[in-house]
Amino acid sequence: MRRRALWFAALLATVTVSSLSPVSAASAEAGVTATRTIAWTPCEEEPAAECGTLSVPVDWSKPNGTRVDIAVARRKATDPAARIGSLVINPGGPGGSGVEAVYGAPGSYTEELQRRFDIVGFDPRGVGRSNPVICSASVYNRMPHTVMRSQADFEAWDAFTKELHADCRARTGPLYDHVDSADVARDLDALRAALGEEKLTYYGISYGTLIGQMYAELFPGRVRALGLDSNMDHSLGVAGFLATEALAVEDAFDQFVGWCDQDTSCVLYGRDVRAIWRGLLERARRGELRYPSTGQPMTELQVVYNAALGTEGPAWRLLAELINWLDGGPTPEWVPPLPGRQPVEGDVAHLPTVVLCQDYNLKVRNYAEYAALMRVSNHLAPDTRYHPYPIDDLPICMNHPTTNAPHALRYTGEAPLLLGNSLHDPATPWIWSANAARQLGPKAVLLTYEGWGHRIYGKDKCQTDIFDEYLISLKVPPRGTRCAVGTGEESLLRQERTPSRTWPTGSDHWASSPAS
Repeated sequence: MRRRALWFAALLATVTVSSLSPVSAASAEAGVTATRTIAWTPCEEEPAAECGTLSVPVDWSKPNGTRVDIAVARRKATDPAARIGSLVINPGGPGGSGVEAVYGAPGSYTEELQRRFDIVGFDPRGVGRSNPVICSASVYNRMPHTVMRSQADFEAWDAFTKELHADCRARTGPLYDHVDSADVARDLDALRAALGEEKLTYYGISYGTLIGQMYAELFPGRVRALGLDSNMDHSLGVAGFLATEALAVEDAFDQFVGWCDQDTSCVLYGRDVRAIWRGLLERARRGELRYPSTGQPMTELQVVYNAALGTEGPAWRLLAELINWLDGGPTPEWVPPLPGRQPVEGDVAHLPTVVLCQDYNLKVRNYAEYAALMRVSNHLAPDTRYHPYPIDDLPICMNHPTTNAPHALRYTGEAPLLLGNSLHDPATPWIWSANAARQLGPKAVLLTYEGWGHRIYGKDKCQTDIFDEYLISLKVPPRGTRCAVGTGEESLLRQERTPSRTWPTGSDHWASSPAS
C-alpha cells in the first residue's frame, strides 16, 4: 500500500511543460546536408573493432559553418550472409561513450544480435572523443557544496556558475552552446546516412533514450526501429523531475531493505537497516562520518549516493557490506571510490552536465524555491531524503540556457517503437517510460520488467528476447506485456565479473548499469 501511495503521489507531483515546440520534423528532414563518409581503421584500443570520425556542423542551423568530428566505432556483423544492417547504440550519461560501448559489445548484446547487425556506437558531441566540454580545473575545483542550505549558498552558486560557464565556453569553443540531445539526434541522422542506411535502427539506454526520442520527433520517416531502454521523460519541469527521482531511489532502497530483512546472506540480516542508515546520515550532517579507506569526511549527499549506485545493478550484497563498513564493520572485498564530484587533477575538468542543462530547465529562482522542492523530496523519500543525481546537477545548470526546451513528445511516424523499464529502477523511474510511451502515441509499446535495477536488456531472457525480436523482425509485444524475474534463463548475458564492474561510478548519472 505504501508503494502504491508513493507512485500515486508521483503522478500528482509530476509537472509537465510544453512551453516551446521542438523543430518540426518536416524542417529537420528537409535540412540534411550532403552525406559524408567514414574512413574506418582498426581501433587503437580495441583492434577487433573499427574506428573513424564523422564531420558534422557545430550549429545545424548553419550547415556550412564550423564543423566538429564525432568519434565512431563499429563491430561488423559476425554472419555477413544474415546481416540486416547497422544497429547504432548509445549507453547514456550524459557523458557515456558509445565508442567504448562498442568495445564491450560482446558482453552486452546477444550472439544473435551481433550476428545480424554491425554494432555501431558514437561519442555524442561534447563527450569523450567528440570535442568534450571542458573547463579549467582551477575554476571547477572551487565548486561550492551541491546541497544548498541558505540564500547565501544560493548566491554563491549564482556567482560561481556565471564564472564557470564563461570559463567552460572559452575552453570548449563554439560547440559549448550546441550539445543538447536534439543536436545529437541530427548528428545521429548524419551517421545513419554515412552508414548507408535508408532508415535508422537504434538501441539507446537511459540518457541515450532521449537521443532516440528526439530522433523520432525530428526524423519520423527515417525510423526503422527504436529500442529505448530505461527512458528519460522530457516533459518534466524541475518539480516533477526532483519528485519522481526521489520516489524512485526511495522505492529502490525499500526493495533493498526488504531483501536484507529476508535473506540471511545480507550482512545486515537481523538488524534494523533503516536505523543504521539514518544514523549514518545524521553523523554525516554533523561532520562526524569519514570514509574509512581514505579518512575523508563524508557529506550526507555522498552517503545518499550509495543508495542510488548500490541499487542500479542492483548490487545489494555490496551495498549492505558498504553500509556495515561505514558503521564500523569489516572492509568489503571491493571498496568503491568515494561517490560524488571530486576535485580533479591536471589542467582541465570535463563537464558533460552541460548536456543536461540544455535539455532540462532545472533552474530555481532563489533559495526559498529550492528549499520548497527539497521539502517535497524529503517527504516523498523519508530514508534517502532526495535523489543525489539531479540534486548534484541542479546548481550547475544555474545561468545556463535550456536550448532543447522540455515538452511532451510528438511522433508522427509509422514504424513501431519499443520502450522498456524495470518497476524498481532508481535512476529512470518506471513512470518516466510510461509517460514517454503515452506521449509518443499509438505506435509506442511499453514493456515492463517486474524486477530491479537500471537497464533491462540482458537481465532476463524474457525482455532480452523481446528486444532482439523487435530490432531484428520489427515485432512489438502486445500492450501491457510484463516480464517476470528469472524467466527461462536467469540472464542471457550473465558472466563472471569483477566486483568493481557491478557498481557504477556515479560520474555519468543517467548511464547504463552493467548487466548483473
